Amino acid sequence: MSFRATARVLLFDADDRVLMFLQYGKNRDVAPRWITPGGGVDPGEDFDAAAIRETFEETGLRLETVPAPFLEEDFEPDQRWHPYDTGRWAWYALRVDGFDPSREGWTAEEQVDVVAWRWMSAEELGSDEFECEPRHLPDLVRAHTPAR
Repeated sequence: MSFRATARVLLFDADDRVLMFLQYGKNRDVAPRWITPGGGVDPGEDFDAAAIRETFEETGLRLETVPAPFLEEDFEPDQRWHPYDTGRWAWYALRVDGFDPSREGWTAEEQVDVVAWRWMSAEELGSDEFECEPRHLPDLVRAHTPAR
């Protein structure tokens, strides 16, 4: 069995919308889904360091620190999008000024697989034609919106 630890980051703007990427998974046989910034924890990293690094690589936003994760748990990856069998993720939420993400830190794979980005409310995320990952992401957004 293959395992992957991941850090996921909910970046909220002043209007309580979160930055989302419409991205393909392991292949294009399945439609892309909306996902948050974040990704795998590299060897020698902890979840916090991965959240900071991934946020910078995927958005261009440089964070000095992140708050404590609001959720850390094992999860079963959706096999439609992932090649690994088991995972553990940590979820972070923080408020930022709205911005246009930079593609400069994207991998060659992300340059091809990310087809759109958008700041979305929980309602928009739950009603879009594309799925979001995880499926309960709109509930996470509603439950963990940072105070203003």
